[in-house]
Amino acid sequence: MAELKQVTDATFASDIEASTGLVLLDFWAPWCGPCRAMEPILKELDTENANITVAQLNVDENPHTAQRFDVMSIPTMVLFRDGQSAKRITGAMPKIKLLAEIQGA
Repeated sequence: MAELKQVTDATFASDIEASTGLVLLDFWAPWCGPCRAMEPILKELDTENANITVAQLNVDENPHTAQRFDVMSIPTMVLFRDGQSAKRITGAMPKIKLLAEIQGA
């Protein structure tokens, strides 16, 4: 499985806000167990769904974007549609539930 795109405070505007289509941005940290549990699910989602790009933002290394989106607990995922925040998903969950959350946005 390929690695997920890494977004930073410096690249957020070009990677997310300037994007078209759906982007699921995972706010995570290396020390977060539930974040680590979600990583294989997110990689599968990225590989299996051509219409969704999955990216990650390390909240420890990129606090400005995390603060901007009021990320208080991780994992938090924000679904962007054409560069605009469309839905916020918080917590680890099975792949089928995550897909249902995305499809409901």
